[in-house]
Amino acid sequence: MTDPLAQLPYVEGILTAEQVAATAASIVSMQEPCGAVPWSVGEHVDMWNHVEAAMAMLVGGQAEAAERAYAWMPSMQREDGSFPTKMVNGEVEDDRGDVNMTAYLAVGIWHHWLVRRDIAFVRTYWPSVRAALDWVVSQQLPWGGINYTPTEDFALLTGSASIYQSLRAGVALADLLDDPQPEWELVGGRLGHAVREHRDLFADKSAHSMDWYYPVLGGAVRGRAAFELLESRWDDFVRPGLGILCVDTNPWVTGAETCELAMALDTIGDHRRALALIKDMQHLREDDGRYWTGWVYGDEAEAGGEPRNVYWPVEYTTYTAAAVILAIDALGEVAGHSTAGSGIMRGTSLAPHFAELGLECGCPSADGVSSVPGRTS
Repeated sequence: MTDPLAQLPYVEGILTAEQVAATAASIVSMQEPCGAVPWSVGEHVDMWNHVEAAMAMLVGGQAEAAERAYAWMPSMQREDGSFPTKMVNGEVEDDRGDVNMTAYLAVGIWHHWLVRRDIAFVRTYWPSVRAALDWVVSQQLPWGGINYTPTEDFALLTGSASIYQSLRAGVALADLLDDPQPEWELVGGRLGHAVREHRDLFADKSAHSMDWYYPVLGGAVRGRAAFELLESRWDDFVRPGLGILCVDTNPWVTGAETCELAMALDTIGDHRRALALIKDMQHLREDDGRYWTGWVYGDEAEAGGEPRNVYWPVEYTTYTAAAVILAIDALGEVAGHSTAGSGIMRGTSLAPHFAELGLECGCPSADGVSSVPGRTS
């Protein structure tokens, strides 16, 4: 009989398969009966972190819980294909449609296919993925970014960079099912161009580390440009031995961002620094596999503020645990053991990068076309 632990990812000297299993179980312990995975017990659910948790549970040996998470999602999808931004205890608290949260289902379903090779599962969720991405691409701005929500007039760099990955996953699913989606490819080309060339047009969230590394993690920036981008603010955000800052204004390192940066480094082959980051953030781990969100460090408390050298917020979060598992799976390929889903962030299993066709931002287009039939210029 095959040992179930033999199928789980691990990284030598950082986390064993048994420890990964414990962390996956900690996510399941916070899953709601309906299948939803909140940030923490009693907190809200958003679809991006929910899907990330499902991916982590799947590679952490909790396939049934992962599939319950996916089964819940169509019940929350609206007629236009979007998902609400925030839900608490099964009730919608913020009904705006968030483009990044809506798009990420495609990544989760493609990841499930890579790990399980269950075509019936893919076919079940394809209508939801297709409706979600059709709605997302309808929110593209002329210069290539994706509008945050239909009621806000700006695009977020982190979210748009993540959507680039979602579109590549969506096109991979479309190819698998022989249901071509050329509009997604066109939008993806424009979006990738915007992330590479027009980062100044996105809303300024540069204080956040996510805006720094997500163009690399989402896949739009690769090669030498990716290396230079990560070098550009390394000293601003990385705190050796602790992890990375969530925002550059506060002495607060967070586990999820640290693991995401590690996965971004993995995409460019910088395994040494990626492994060091994952190891550094293990001070947030509890013996039972749960992870604190972050750590406020320093010798003194600020006037009137919380004392430093404390876990903050005082909570264990599913998204931190999920980011750890996915990072271990990614790096397990070079330093331990990984699953068939380990390349989901590296993009090795996604559809090819999109050509920059029909650009509407004023830059030269790869095909020299200024407009495309069916779209306004």
